[in-house]
Amino acid sequence: MRTEWCRAFPGLAGEVAEARHFVASLVEGHAPVDDAVLVVSELATNAVRHSLSGADGGWFLVVVGFGDDLVRIEVIDQGAECEPRLCEATEQEEGGRGLSLVAGCAKDWGVVNSADRRSVWAELARGSA
Repeated sequence: MRTEWCRAFPGLAGEVAEARHFVASLVEGHAPVDDAVLVVSELATNAVRHSLSGADGGWFLVVVGFGDDLVRIEVIDQGAECEPRLCEATEQEEGGRGLSLVAGCAKDWGVVNSADRRSVWAELARGSA
């Protein structure tokens, strides 16, 4: 049986820290907290920076689902023209590594687009950190 928790956040950069605290409090003892916090931080930051969620009045939603052997972290934003993708950032670039970090610590990850929103998710193996 799967259990889910969700919380909506204003689409402001400062709310990414609140999303990290929300996820950390839920996954402690169930999944590696550092990995879960990294995942939500990168996905929420991308939502605020690269989607309509970062516009005035925007929002993003964080969903944490617990399955038998996985914890799924999902960030739903208000969509954008371009789809998130892995980039090969050089050492000189300050950004562009976020999804590579997510892919490195997740068992799987993906993107689901619809007309007015986008979901980016990652699954982590359950177990204590």
